[in-house]
Amino acid sequence: MSKNLVIVESPAKAQTIEKYLGADFQVLASVGHIRKDTKVDKSTFDVTYEIDPGHTKIIADIKKAVKEADKIWLATDEDREGESISWHLLEVLKLPKDTARITFHEITKPALEAAIKNPRTVDMNMVASQQARQTLDMLVGYDLSDIVRKKVPGAISAGRVQSPALRLVVEREREIEKFESKFSFKVTGDFGFQAALDHSFNSEDEAKAFLEKLIGAKYTVAEVEETEGVKANPTPFTTAALQIEANAKLGFSSKTTMAAAQGLYQAGLITYHRTDSLNLSSQAVASIANYIESSFGKDYLKVRHFKTKDASAQEAHEAIRPTHIENVAAGKNDYEKKLYHLIWSRTLATQMANAKVAKTVVKITTPTEYMFEGKGEVVVFDGFLKVYGKSKDLELPAMKVGDVLNAESITARQTFAKPNARYTEGSLVKKLEELGIGRPSTYASIMTAIQARGYVVKGESEGEEREVTELTLAGDKISRSAVTEKFGANKGKLIPTPIGELVAGFLVDNFKNIVDYKFTANIEKDLDLVAEAKLERVKMLRDFYGPFRNTVLASEGIERYNNAKLLGHDPETGKPIYAKVGKNGGFIQLGDNEKSSGEKPRFAPLPKRKSVKTVTLELALKQLALPSLPRTLGTAKDGVELIAASGPFGPYLKGGKYNIPIKDFDPYTITFEEALPLYEAKVSSIIADWGDIMIINGAYGPYVKGPGRRNNVKIPKDQDPKTITKEMAAEMLANKPKTARHAKRTTRTKKK
Repeated sequence: MSKNLVIVESPAKAQTIEKYLGADFQVLASVGHIRKDTKVDKSTFDVTYEIDPGHTKIIADIKKAVKEADKIWLATDEDREGESISWHLLEVLKLPKDTARITFHEITKPALEAAIKNPRTVDMNMVASQQARQTLDMLVGYDLSDIVRKKVPGAISAGRVQSPALRLVVEREREIEKFESKFSFKVTGDFGFQAALDHSFNSEDEAKAFLEKLIGAKYTVAEVEETEGVKANPTPFTTAALQIEANAKLGFSSKTTMAAAQGLYQAGLITYHRTDSLNLSSQAVASIANYIESSFGKDYLKVRHFKTKDASAQEAHEAIRPTHIENVAAGKNDYEKKLYHLIWSRTLATQMANAKVAKTVVKITTPTEYMFEGKGEVVVFDGFLKVYGKSKDLELPAMKVGDVLNAESITARQTFAKPNARYTEGSLVKKLEELGIGRPSTYASIMTAIQARGYVVKGESEGEEREVTELTLAGDKISRSAVTEKFGANKGKLIPTPIGELVAGFLVDNFKNIVDYKFTANIEKDLDLVAEAKLERVKMLRDFYGPFRNTVLASEGIERYNNAKLLGHDPETGKPIYAKVGKNGGFIQLGDNEKSSGEKPRFAPLPKRKSVKTVTLELALKQLALPSLPRTLGTAKDGVELIAASGPFGPYLKGGKYNIPIKDFDPYTITFEEALPLYEAKVSSIIADWGDIMIINGAYGPYVKGPGRRNNVKIPKDQDPKTITKEMAAEMLANKPKTARHAKRTTRTKKK
């Protein structure tokens, strides 16, 4: 029997801790929250909690261990969520209020030993702050989602913090739609190195006239400026910075980043991954400094100490760093390994010397008032770039004032102005952090929520091609050519769906506070005040919920919000043409609704990259001229008819009993020649087909697909899928790990 029982959240974390604490300690995991809040009294803000159905056995095991232990240690995570879990454990296990609560921001032997020596009790102010956030989100979620579902076609729900995030994405899309992509002609000269003219021209004629002036011209070096500069090293990783950088450098979503970081933390490989602190402990800095000096030399070492901008940061006490800097690589899978290397290299870079660069700027005269300017940069000392970043040299040849240069060619290229880029998950997290919306523990859930609700999708297009004009002066001749370039790529970018745009519009029109950036940020500050015992939880909730509830009640009387727009009338029939949004997105409607007109209207989808607000009558008429769906394309060699169609989950190709997504094609224009390879690829991926059960070779390997949606099970690598019988496949599906979703609910308790 162990004398000490330590309770943490995660089994992986429990294994790591037990390894360090020794035989006198037993470590058990609560496996996250053991209770969930199911109901809130809207007058008193009392919360009704329920034991999570999947935790019944876990709680029974922990209760048994509690009876046998001499001392209990609550060692859940050190943020507010962790504090709340410790409080729930106190309540459910009926532990005394003075039960030892320990925290640590890394799972290492010294950190654990220090925590054991310095226990405290559960911080009820932090618990109150977490309860306030959860209660607030539940109240807003219930009331707002209810009204949004009633008033907005296709809407599922709306949340307190997710709604401002959705508004940001929609507003950026409006900016892009309104942006007028004007062009100019930019001029560059090839002098053995590239130099850009300090002026651009508004038309092809102006650009050509300029090039004509350069025929037979001599170019002279007017100025050579050489300076030495530095590239400053980065700051340590906070949660937001980690998500931003992992998205930019590794292409990870916020959810992927946090899952990998959690795995690394629980294995004792990095410090706590939910933090807004820039601080590095003195022991960590000393260890990092020793590593840099021994690995790269004294010249590469520059010790720095960082201070967190927000003095009220509550989530943790250190930035994210490796627990042992000498571990160059770590992690149990590719995601963890890549993220660990990013954290390791960034942490080293914070304590390394700046990179030194030699910069050269050369100005070159022309027969006009304009000048060419060439820029070069050479890394003199790589410093932190040795481990974090790139050191690409662009060296100019040696030149002095008065030197005459020969231009191999001068090119004027038509260049289109670009709007602000759409948000990625990383840049949206950065914007939310700048606005003070959300906290380290919530960014990933915000990104997940707005996509899971169908309000935002990630773009998949590599862009479209367009022709641009190039004028080239070579010798004494000017030639004109058309070259193609790609534009409008949106792969990985966040794009609002028509329903997302509608929800954002409804909230802006009727619930200004909910989507107001400053208001949402001030709520976060109030939650911090609750955690600091400077604001009482119930007062904070009452001050918010009273006015909010009045707004909800007032909105009951507003009309259904579909943002329909009358575009004009069909020149042939005289019928009205509308742009509308329904549960499956935006569409064009020819004719009034059947109830009022007695005739069924015709429908067509909105054109690509157009919304209800931006589509025109001309575009709508083109859409209505498209063939109706479903479209029969032709017959495959096996006699199966291929049909293009569109459904709730997007466009698809129907080939017999197979429905094949065709996201890269338009169902109205896809040809039989384009569709046939998609069907053939689908057929060849089917290893076995027994009707309701199939074995499919998917993108991530072979798997068994059963009846219904998401009823799949992966086939182990060491098993040949061709040897699996229908009975074996059915057994594999039946033995899938069960979730606790449909388990019976049990004990209810009411707490203030």
